Amino acid sequence: MTLVNEEALFIQQDLKDLNAILEMRFGEVPAEVLDIMTNIRDLNRLQRLILVACNTPDWKVFVEELQEGEGAYRLTGERFNPLGMTSNEG
Repeated sequence: MTLVNEEALFIQQDLKDLNAILEMRFGEVPAEVLDIMTNIRDLNRLQRLILVACNTPDWKVFVEELQEGEGAYRLTGERFNPLGMTSNEG
């Protein structure tokens, strides 16, 4: 297996994992969010979004982080406290 094929498999698995986490935490993932996620080809970004999905108490915060692109790296503060205050916006 070549490095390119291996990376594509990791990306595919990370996308599945990210979707599964989001569905468990927030319910069905909207099509427009799925479209954005399936176009991500950077493993580091996907792994960061998995951490965000696990640690944010609020769907809105996840979407904001999804739109940040590759430039954001810090996951600190109440925005990333999974037991923090949640909103009813799903």
